[in-house]
Amino acid sequence: MKSGSSFYNLEDMTSFKSDTLNILSERGFVNQYTDIEGLDKACASGSITAYCGYDPTADSLHIGHLITMMMLYWLQQTGHKPITLMGGGTGMIGDPSFKSEARPMMTEEKIASNIEGIKKAFGSILKYGSGKTDALMVNNADWLKTLGYIDFLRDYGMHFSVNRMLSFDSVKLRLEREQHLSFLEFNYSIMQAFDFVELYKKHGCTLQVAGADQWANIISGVELGRKKQNVTLYGLTASLLTDASGRKMGKSEGNALWLNPNLQSDYDYYQYWRNVDDSMVEKMLKFFTILPMTEIKKLSALKDAEINEAKKVLAFEATKMMRGAEAATKAAETAQQTFGGSGRSEGLPKITAQESLSVVDLLVQAEFAASKGEARKLIQGNGVRINDVVITDINHHLTSADFQTDEAAKLSAGKKRHVLIERK
Repeated sequence: MKSGSSFYNLEDMTSFKSDTLNILSERGFVNQYTDIEGLDKACASGSITAYCGYDPTADSLHIGHLITMMMLYWLQQTGHKPITLMGGGTGMIGDPSFKSEARPMMTEEKIASNIEGIKKAFGSILKYGSGKTDALMVNNADWLKTLGYIDFLRDYGMHFSVNRMLSFDSVKLRLEREQHLSFLEFNYSIMQAFDFVELYKKHGCTLQVAGADQWANIISGVELGRKKQNVTLYGLTASLLTDASGRKMGKSEGNALWLNPNLQSDYDYYQYWRNVDDSMVEKMLKFFTILPMTEIKKLSALKDAEINEAKKVLAFEATKMMRGAEAATKAAETAQQTFGGSGRSEGLPKITAQESLSVVDLLVQAEFAASKGEARKLIQGNGVRINDVVITDINHHLTSADFQTDEAAKLSAGKKRHVLIERK
């Protein structure tokens, strides 16, 4: 198992035989891999089946998941079949990978509800159906929940070395910090390995793609395939998404960009991409748009104020990819009206509030501040406005005068966060 090769230089985009790996490599998706030569040959020789698993820890996926969704997109576009695996079974255990503590246990009802929520995002990226390369969605609860414990231990337990599992960084770091690791969580890697082999047996799946935090679990699956089925399975990971400061992005980090509209409005989704750090523009264009690389290189070469034009393209294309062209167009028009026109648009996100509610409470309700204390600091720093008028009094309350002809008041925090308040 290796994450590099002397024969295949990932800096040389002509070294691969398959369009699949040339595209994934050029766009920056290739981080770790098991047998890149074998995978390249398999991709060039015909259609393969690849999967990625998604545990239902929330009722929406977020931007971190979008990386692997885009990997599956490019696999499908180059003639391969993607499988999106819902973790109805593994979600009952919880992945301990690089977590400082166990995930909260979820009921079966909550897991089922979350799965229904996260299913919605995939149709925007992948084409599902009965065709040869049409995507397939399956749930690992269908086989994991019917396993007999003794039979499973006898048939599969013998193939897993505890010594090896303890050496994986995802486990080792937890133990080195003397943080509790339950036997339940310790089983997660075995369950995911079993998934890979089961998908091979049921659907001929030979490739698992994932984020870099799943590397140890992928290796377990590849090795189990060799030991139980005498078959070569492949693993391919992408680097985890980080912000400009190098901090991981995701639900557990508190900085997730949600894919479902009920958790992140089209406008807020668009504005996220519009406001990325200059240093992130090229990476985001490669990962989250389907623009040709020639255009991406031109946009990424823009400097200083001109980089804003690249950000507008990124915001539009990324929003169109996930939310559709109509939503992207409306979000772009709302941004133009808000920042380049009247400063106000009906397309802004909306909340409802009592007329007499305090601005401190409004900031928390609009999620512009995590607490009342943080809201007060925003006001004291002259960072809060109602209808573009700076609020300096931390005790300020809404009044009827704040609601304009459209019966709404605009609340702003800083230069980029805005929401329309409608009266209850």
